[in-house]
Amino acid sequence: MFFNSIDFAVFLPIVFILYWFVTNKSLKLQNFLIVAASYVFYGWWDWRFLSLILFSTLVDYLIGVGL
Repeated sequence: MFFNSIDFAVFLPIVFILYWFVTNKSLKLQNFLIVAASYVFYGWWDWRFLSLILFSTLVDYLIGVGL
């Protein structure tokens, strides 16, 4: 999915509406939605690389907790 594609033009408003109006300003739910939407956006390009971003997310989280 490219930023100038029709897919992104549909994807962005859906995520925006979910973020602002459905999550009821719950910070944990909003963060989960953004992470999930990021995985969908990244996986749309090539799903085989999702393990790479998942690994990176896990390592970054563990380092952040360790700090």
